[in-house]
Amino acid sequence: MYKFNPQKIQLGISACLLGQKVRFDAGHKNSVYCQQELAAHFDFVPLCPEMAIGLGAPRKSIRLVRDDEQILVQSADGSLDVTDKLKAFSEAKVGELDFLGGYLLCAKSPSCGMERVTEYKPGSRQGSKSGVGVFARALMARYPLLPVEEEGRLHDMVLRENFFTRVYAYHDWHCLQHDGLTRHKLLQFHSRYKYLLMAHSPAWYRRLGPLLANLGADPGTDMSVADNCGRDLALARVAGRYFEGLMTALKLNASRRNHTSTLQHIQGYFKQRLSKAQKSELTACIMKYHGGLLPLLVPITLINHYLREHPTPYIQQQVYLNPHPESLKLRYAY
Repeated sequence: MYKFNPQKIQLGISACLLGQKVRFDAGHKNSVYCQQELAAHFDFVPLCPEMAIGLGAPRKSIRLVRDDEQILVQSADGSLDVTDKLKAFSEAKVGELDFLGGYLLCAKSPSCGMERVTEYKPGSRQGSKSGVGVFARALMARYPLLPVEEEGRLHDMVLRENFFTRVYAYHDWHCLQHDGLTRHKLLQFHSRYKYLLMAHSPAWYRRLGPLLANLGADPGTDMSVADNCGRDLALARVAGRYFEGLMTALKLNASRRNHTSTLQHIQGYFKQRLSKAQKSELTACIMKYHGGLLPLLVPITLINHYLREHPTPYIQQQVYLNPHPESLKLRYAY
């Protein structure tokens, strides 16, 4: 039985992406990227819903069929219908997955496809790419803030970086919850995420600060049990709204313009510490990034270098500078 692990992120994944021969033709969709690049960073939790409901491999292929307003899961000839069984399994299984930090799905699958799964007309080869796999739909409905992505879309470096930024932030939040949520810890968390929020969504950055300002002071030792319970409930409500805002903001791709603005804000903290030559170097580096001449990694590396020379605790704690392990190489391409 799996449970939340603060030390290492557990990532749900379609079993076929790990080379398991679970597809209808007894084949797989082995992902070299998952096996070689991600395996060292995550504990994979593989699942094939179709095998889990007893279909076996090889088996008749199944597909989504839109019959009026109802979505069925059937073989092409209609002789096999697993609609109820797959839906029941999916609803039950996702209830056991609250420990995950993210999920990687196999595209186009009637069980695991995240989007654009073909929905066929009954008894026809005609269909529209408007469906969502049965298990994927249940997963995303149960955990709407969980980072979910299709493995194939990770070839887009912007989507890849965005997904793993959200995975690490999601895990960080659940570590906070695991350790015990307090007003002070929530404010510290927000303080660390300010510049990452600014890069992804200045609007959400401006919105979430005032939300936390309404928390009020920490409860005193002379407060009644009822007063303390009331504060705990208020804190939980604000924390829930904050987390929803955070994950909504991070789902927006950080633009080059917003990155530039964020870098310039950080640069301001070095105003009295750097030499004239160093200031010019950092400014030139940021503007070259803004013009598309350098990847984001270059100004980030320079800022981290200056932080070692001129320690600035508030900036050093910023998740923006290291939102995921450098070895994932997510800031090299843009």
